This record gives sequence, C-alpha cells and structure tokens, in this order.
Amino acid sequence: MIKEDVLKKLNAYNANTLMETLAMEFIDVGDDFLIVKMPVNSKVYQPYGILHGGATAALAETAGSSASALFVDTKEKIIKGIELSINHVKSKKEGFVFAKAKAIHKGRTTHLWEVRITDENDALISICKITNIVLDKKKSN
Repeated sequence: MIKEDVLKKLNAYNANTLMETLAMEFIDVGDDFLIVKMPVNSKVYQPYGILHGGATAALAETAGSSASALFVDTKEKIIKGIELSINHVKSKKEGFVFAKAKAIHKGRTTHLWEVRITDENDALISICKITNIVLDKKKSN
C-alpha cells in the first residue's frame, strides 16, 4: 500500500457527496487505521453554535465505512454500514475534528470498527462503534 496513492483515491471519491459538503479530507492511513479530518464551522453547527452530533456521526461513518473498503476487493464487493453507535463526550466550537477508525474485527462478511473523534489537542469529542456488512456487487447482464 502506497499511502499517498490510497489517500488521493479516497479523497477523489468525495466529489459531489456529503463528504465534500462537510469538507472531509482523508489525511492518514495505515495497515489497521484510517484518519479523516473535518473543519468545525457554521456548516456543521447545530443551533447552539457547536458541532452537530449528526455531522460527527457522518464523519465517523465515513471513516469506518471507508476503512472497511480498503480491506476488500471493491470490484467485487461493496461495503454498507448496518449499525452505528456514537457517544458525544465534549462539544466543539471551532477548529478541526479527526476521526480515527481502528479495526476491531475484519471478517469475511462483517467488519467492526472503533472510531475515536478527537480535536487538535487530542481531546476526545466522541466515541463510535460501526458495524459494516460486506456484500457481493450485483452483476449486470
């Protein structure tokens, strides 16, 4: 795996998606992790002027689902999130948040990831668990 190539490919998938709308960027990848960065600004606020939990959940799901996709043949398989559980432990008003997905289980049909959302000072913002299913792509005739 060439890190720069993987990150470039992942970031190219963001065009015309929620990830582009929320300005998410894949910034680091390793054998058992993936990190996604998102700015905290008015685009991701809830009415109290702080990071919206739904934007945080979207970031977590992006990190966990994209990480799963790195471990399957995407020509033959597709990843779909089937469960997302997230706890928000600290609010955030500005700056950046980082979602680091780390593998807990990478099976043939399901993957389980822990996603820690932290800020620039490594303070924990949210903690997430995501379960993904690995499905065969449907063949078109």
